[in-house]
Amino acid sequence: MADRILLKGGTVLTMDPNLGDLPKGDVLIEGDRIAQVASTIEAADAEVIDCTGDVVIPGFIDSHRHTWETAIRGCAPDATLDDYFVEVLDSFAPQYRPEDVYASNLWGAIECVNAGITTLLDWSHINNTPDHPDAAIQGLKEVGLRAVYAYGSANTSLSDYWFESTIAVPEDDVRRIKETYFSSDDGLITMALATRGPGFCKPEVVQKEWRLARELGIPITVHVGMGRLAGRFGMVKQLADMGLLGPDTTYIHSCYLSDEEWKLVKDSGGTVSIASQVEVQMGHGRPPTGICLKHGLRPSLSIDVVTTVPGDMFTEMRSAFGTERVYVLAEAWKENVDAPADMIKARQVLEMATINGAHVVGLEDRTGSLTPGKKADVVVIDGTAPNTAPVIDPVAMVTLSADVSNVETVIIDGKIRKRDGKLVGYDLARARSLVEASRDYLVRQVQAKPEWLPVG
Repeated sequence: MADRILLKGGTVLTMDPNLGDLPKGDVLIEGDRIAQVASTIEAADAEVIDCTGDVVIPGFIDSHRHTWETAIRGCAPDATLDDYFVEVLDSFAPQYRPEDVYASNLWGAIECVNAGITTLLDWSHINNTPDHPDAAIQGLKEVGLRAVYAYGSANTSLSDYWFESTIAVPEDDVRRIKETYFSSDDGLITMALATRGPGFCKPEVVQKEWRLARELGIPITVHVGMGRLAGRFGMVKQLADMGLLGPDTTYIHSCYLSDEEWKLVKDSGGTVSIASQVEVQMGHGRPPTGICLKHGLRPSLSIDVVTTVPGDMFTEMRSAFGTERVYVLAEAWKENVDAPADMIKARQVLEMATINGAHVVGLEDRTGSLTPGKKADVVVIDGTAPNTAPVIDPVAMVTLSADVSNVETVIIDGKIRKRDGKLVGYDLARARSLVEASRDYLVRQVQAKPEWLPVG
């Protein structure tokens, strides 16, 4: 593989406001970094990838996914959030072995690369034994995508680990994982702490976990404000009362935050991860995309769980775009007034899926835009396919027309991971065999639904 790669002649959406868009331009990669972005670049010794007719973008960033659930994909299509706690967290999760986590993270990370997701925050609340986090990290490492491994709790039972739990994440094991895999913060994979937060565990547990994360210098990611009871918890307000708010914390979902809580998030420098498709489908609440924007926040997008929704960012962008507009337009029509001028736009959704995602997972200094000097995480979208051509507005093409089949080239950290629409360098047969074997084992451990296929 060449040390220099030249992406030639595509429409370049840099997502860098200082660089803007290039209707026709080149991107030069040297080693693991973007070296130059310009209308024309001469690099005689570079490997040239012809991007004529295509759109070049920064890789998508998924700011929150429970990747360990890949092996049970599609097991809960009709689930509400309440159902999910019982059908997945209280049924499947306690049965997970380390090898099931490894297989799920391996195949789930490959799924991300195939879909043009170059950075993933893996919200890993499946640490049933000390071997589980090692298995999760190994799966991510083998695929070579950029990732944030967020160490979470075990899932041995709802009664033990959720709803007023008194059990904290194992401090010694969190330290072990940090020292073993993340002694440096500049690797392809970095670390965060995935905590349950107020409403799901006792205040003393919340305080202990926040202190641990800050002592170790790792960011915090927590679910707040979702589901039929979430509005009663006032989770952000509880954190504020404990003196725990800070710029190192990402609030996932945030569907039922009060105006006071939104101000607390903004003033503390907190960030927000939205999983629109899950939120509307499972009843978490209204995805707060427009609310975030009105409060001056930069929301990101995430998949959450493939037990119930697709694992690609194209679906997520459309869900976020469509659900926000239907709420806003319904209110406008109810009042018999014109649509507001500041209603969400397609470009804002693409920002959420790229540069905002980098901001939320704490990696904006190295990814999220095609800025020279940043890491070379680049995706080329085929603009010549039946569902994408002819291209009038390249942002609209990416956000509203394209799908996974149009992800033509994926480059992560300067390495080509997908070329001409085909994944490169992976033993797909082995990875699929492992995840299918885990599926078979896990399905045998629970009460099967009539609609599920029989396992071998």
